[in-house]
Amino acid sequence: MTVSTPPNVAYPELRLFVGGEWRGAAETLPVVNPSTEAEIGRLPIATTTDLDDALTAAEAGFAIWRQTPPRDRADLIRHAAALMRERQDEIAHSITLEHGKPFQQARLEVIRGAEFFEWDAGEATRTYGRVIPSAPGVKYVVHHQPIGPVAAFAPWNFPMSQPARKVAGALASGCSIVLKASEETPAGAIHIAKAFEDAGLPAGVLNLVFGVPADISGHLIPDERTRLVAFTGSTGVGRHLTGLASEHMTPVLMELGGHAPVIVCEDTDVDAAAISSAIRAMRNAGQVCTSPTRFFVHEQVYERFLDGITARSAATVVGDGFADRVEMGPLANGRRLAAMQELVDDAAAAGATVTTGGRRIGDVGYFFEPTVLADVPDHARIMQEEPFGPVAIVNPVSDLDEAIDRANSVPYGLAAYGFTNRADYVDEMVERVEAGNLSINTLEASLPETPFGGMKSSGYGREGGTEGLHHYMVVKNVSHSIEIV
Repeated sequence: MTVSTPPNVAYPELRLFVGGEWRGAAETLPVVNPSTEAEIGRLPIATTTDLDDALTAAEAGFAIWRQTPPRDRADLIRHAAALMRERQDEIAHSITLEHGKPFQQARLEVIRGAEFFEWDAGEATRTYGRVIPSAPGVKYVVHHQPIGPVAAFAPWNFPMSQPARKVAGALASGCSIVLKASEETPAGAIHIAKAFEDAGLPAGVLNLVFGVPADISGHLIPDERTRLVAFTGSTGVGRHLTGLASEHMTPVLMELGGHAPVIVCEDTDVDAAAISSAIRAMRNAGQVCTSPTRFFVHEQVYERFLDGITARSAATVVGDGFADRVEMGPLANGRRLAAMQELVDDAAAAGATVTTGGRRIGDVGYFFEPTVLADVPDHARIMQEEPFGPVAIVNPVSDLDEAIDRANSVPYGLAAYGFTNRADYVDEMVERVEAGNLSINTLEASLPETPFGGMKSSGYGREGGTEGLHHYMVVKNVSHSIEIV
């Protein structure tokens, strides 16, 4: 197996970034390469002093950044994004080491992160207010102003692009931010902070901390200096953080879990849909909140689709992310391996058929076989719980009504997909499928220019698109009368 590790590229030194300065800590955590299970770095754990310093710095940084003209903010954000593009191989190398995803996919993630910054930089100059018609001598003017310091929490599955969304939204809006990035995949956020430092961002506008998640959230969220909580992660943790924020009347932006349905209609190109579905279901080892997981296939084309997705899934090349032709790397950690095995075994015990995969690969590295489950009963855990692994669940349905009803049967509503060429089927899905993001004949759920977020237990608020800065701002109405009335 040929490995394509770029020469002379080292995993970055891991530090906290507080008030424009890099700092270490006495206590550290190991960062492990999930392909080899070898330690690749030591991550400093922020103390309460570090967190207080970060909040103080963010408050001071906000006072400067909110007064910075939007065009100047946009120029600086674009400069930092350009540095990330220039450093894409170095950043991608770090991501593959700590996350395991194939190097080419890591490079695409870096580019996508830069695109988030570039889009929001443009939106920084378009946070328009409005004038409300009124009587002579009176003006009503609506202003959109930055909400203040943000406490943001980013997950491990996309080390670069997930922190990028939070930082981009905050900075473009004129807010400062204290970012708690993942302890398992910290390098993406480190590279983001370095790019903004090199671009000349004022000290305190961007702060980066790591540590025990519950300790950090328990310290940052109740603090009166925190004006917004932005989180991407599991529904359970999101509910907990929302409850914590509500005790202090702090607004939240929550992008939570999903269990995306895919409706495959009888009129579609079944072979193309099966191939596309297999590739997308195994992307990032299935560790994607929008990953297509529950396939509801019309009974007329069910067997053909099942054969196609099984064959393409089985052909997925799994291995070290630096190896040639690898399409899928490992799961994030041993906990994910155990969780996947439990879900697959439970489904099989409930009567499902494992058409391919279903087991760990080897005994070194957290590799799991691309898996397809057929005829899975609704009471199986995997039908109700987000698997967050390389698995496709394929079930037959008799018509579109049944498919939509089953698609809506879980508490999640982040992403949903459909394959059809019929306009009436599309209209039915648009009207009835409960998801914040619905894609027809494509399995792409999110772009920088489109709003992204869920409904039901999949979260609250939107990132991206023209809606992406709304939660980072407050609406102020100004009533001005020329005469005293």
